[in-house]
Amino acid sequence: MKLLKLVPDNTNIRFLKWRNVAMAISLLMIAASILLVMVRGLNLGVDFVGGQTVRVEFRQAPNIDQLRQQLSLLADGDVSVQEFGSNRDISIRTPLPAGNQAAADRAAERLKSSIHAHYPSATISSVDTVSGKVSNELLRTGAWSLMLAMIAISIYIWFRFEWQFGVGALFALFHDVALTFGFFALTQLEFNLNIVAALLTIIGYSLNDTIVVYDRIRENLRKYRKMGIVELLDLSVNETLSRTVMTSMFMLIALLVLLLLGPDVIFGFTAAMLLGIFVGTYSSIYMAAPILIWLKVGPDSFVPLAGSEAGPTPPEDKNRGAVV
Repeated sequence: MKLLKLVPDNTNIRFLKWRNVAMAISLLMIAASILLVMVRGLNLGVDFVGGQTVRVEFRQAPNIDQLRQQLSLLADGDVSVQEFGSNRDISIRTPLPAGNQAAADRAAERLKSSIHAHYPSATISSVDTVSGKVSNELLRTGAWSLMLAMIAISIYIWFRFEWQFGVGALFALFHDVALTFGFFALTQLEFNLNIVAALLTIIGYSLNDTIVVYDRIRENLRKYRKMGIVELLDLSVNETLSRTVMTSMFMLIALLVLLLLGPDVIFGFTAAMLLGIFVGTYSSIYMAAPILIWLKVGPDSFVPLAGSEAGPTPPEDKNRGAVV
């Protein structure tokens, strides 16, 4: 029985034909993401700003403005009331009261009593408390972990390949992280430690996909010394396309099911992963590969001049299938 192949062996899609358009769109999206973060900001969770977060499940969707007005009488400061997954699941965030843990516990009890007084059928699902000192430390640690991960990855690729590949990988990672930040600034989904974990996972996945493409590019640079760099990059991307499609497609399917049917507590994490897998696959093709052209990488870039004529000639188009 003939095996099913999602990507035929003779696939020859000219991805690099659209490299300038793709790069322009990506740069605009990066700029828009940075602007969104600067203007709208991130909806930082209690992990990063400190305070108390109470998650409540209502039998019927409450009036958000009315609920906020009722709870603001109990808290010393602004009360944040937002939908969490559905219009019946509400996240209530209040500043941490001055004093010790006992004061925080009393404030939480007053908040729960007020909710039950106005909404007897409501269910308190969780109460989280984080001090200001701990939240600042978590925010600093999370930022450092993202930066150090990206720097370490670039150094690794630099030593394994060449500095041009390290620059390309770093730009692709920056693209993926920036768009994820922009998504959270746009949607105002809560940005907490789960999202930092998602970003680190996205960085790792994007790196893995980029290295697969780069490894094939390096191999083809040694094989086809007379092939033009654009054709060589297209060949390399097409040769790794089967692996990319299989891995990304099934991960996207699993994440989409988890997003639609999974628990609300990991909704933000799943949304970040879903977006990150998509843009990570896109950046490996349209960011990491084309940037090598602008960095003047060619078939003879990393070999001695004396051996530049070695290697087989490129395969003819009729043996690789029709150009798409």
